[in-house]
Amino acid sequence: MKIFTYPSKSAETRLKTIEQRTTAFLKKDIAQVNRIVEDVRKNGDDAVIRYVNRFDASRLDIDSLRVTDSEFKIAARSVDRTFSRALNRAFSQITAFHKKQMQRSWIDTDRPGTMLGQLVRPVDAAGVYVPGGTGGQTPLVSSVLMGVIPARIAGVEQVIMVTPPRQDGTIHPYLLVAARKVGVDAVVKMGSAWAIAALAYGTATVPRVDVIVGPGNIYVTLAKKIVAGTVAIDMIAGPSEILIIADAGAAPEFVAADLLSQAEHDVLSSAILITDSRAVAKKTAEALANQCRKLSRQKIAEKSLSRFGAILVTPDLDAAVDLANRIAPEHLELQIRQPFDFLSRIRHAGAIFIGDYTPEPVGDYIAGPNHVLPTAGTARFSSALSVDHFVKKTSLIHYSRAAFQREAKDIIRLADVEGLDAHRKSVQVRLDTWRKKSRS
Repeated sequence: MKIFTYPSKSAETRLKTIEQRTTAFLKKDIAQVNRIVEDVRKNGDDAVIRYVNRFDASRLDIDSLRVTDSEFKIAARSVDRTFSRALNRAFSQITAFHKKQMQRSWIDTDRPGTMLGQLVRPVDAAGVYVPGGTGGQTPLVSSVLMGVIPARIAGVEQVIMVTPPRQDGTIHPYLLVAARKVGVDAVVKMGSAWAIAALAYGTATVPRVDVIVGPGNIYVTLAKKIVAGTVAIDMIAGPSEILIIADAGAAPEFVAADLLSQAEHDVLSSAILITDSRAVAKKTAEALANQCRKLSRQKIAEKSLSRFGAILVTPDLDAAVDLANRIAPEHLELQIRQPFDFLSRIRHAGAIFIGDYTPEPVGDYIAGPNHVLPTAGTARFSSALSVDHFVKKTSLIHYSRAAFQREAKDIIRLADVEGLDAHRKSVQVRLDTWRKKSRS
């Protein structure tokens, strides 16, 4: 991977290429997904099974879309103890972290005669999309945990998981065991845009939900964008990305391995190293070349690094932090001697991984925080998937007559300024009625 000196014209050109990297929504893709979503909205199960048979599994019928108790039992007998142990640890730690996010309803009576407050209530139903992963052969178990656990903690009554089946119409047993562990109410065998549309609009087989979360390919992302507003969604996620700030004490082998952990995801993924040490930059570039050759997804990683990767050498760590804030990465690693000295200066990042022994995959699987994170610079204004995505907040307002009278003139004045006569009159009529009663 090429090494750039920052600041420089060449470094700036490279950064602009990376910053402008987005998921390209081609007009034909947008039109196709729109047709699918509208088809499912109008035709329900008939449309869903048509797409499932064409793209997911040809042998399934509408009655076999839902995973049965028998399938769950068979899956439970198919997994090994080491998987169960890892699943239990991940479940426990992710649950513990997300429980701390739960907010409570509150009521305030500080002003005489008023009661103000906020009700925190869960949505009724949520849909969690879990990608199939290479035709269903590489089950993305972590997506089950990260999507369902915060919904359950929020108190959502019905959680529906959708995931594309394998060609034989089955779901990988690891996914089913994970789904049972987190308490999913139903698993439906379908993927892509038709799964998102079915969750958003509901069919005879698939309940309509209020929130849809979970990562997916371009068709899933487009479908979520289309139905947003009909339902809530977590975010419009782009390709994965990592940015590592490293100083002279960093281990180049660690840095290279962590850069590749994201580069192997997709040819659109971005992996960036920012360091104040040219020696670390050179040794990391060498380690990248050596490690990449040994990856099963070598071609994907190489293309990702060549298109959207960079090693930037800055004058000091202060410049490195400023640059990281500009990029606002999904994953930010601090492989520096005194990471906590710089932590307060990090303003924009989806998640921050601190120290040499906190590689990004720790967060992907088991640490506790959610791995569904804002990408493409959106960490400037958005946050990781959390319990908050599954609740809504309702304001409470109560005024006594005395409190109303105390503030009525100010309300009327503001209504007059905005030219809203009916607003004014809804206040004035109460004042007039009270005055008439007080005279009689």
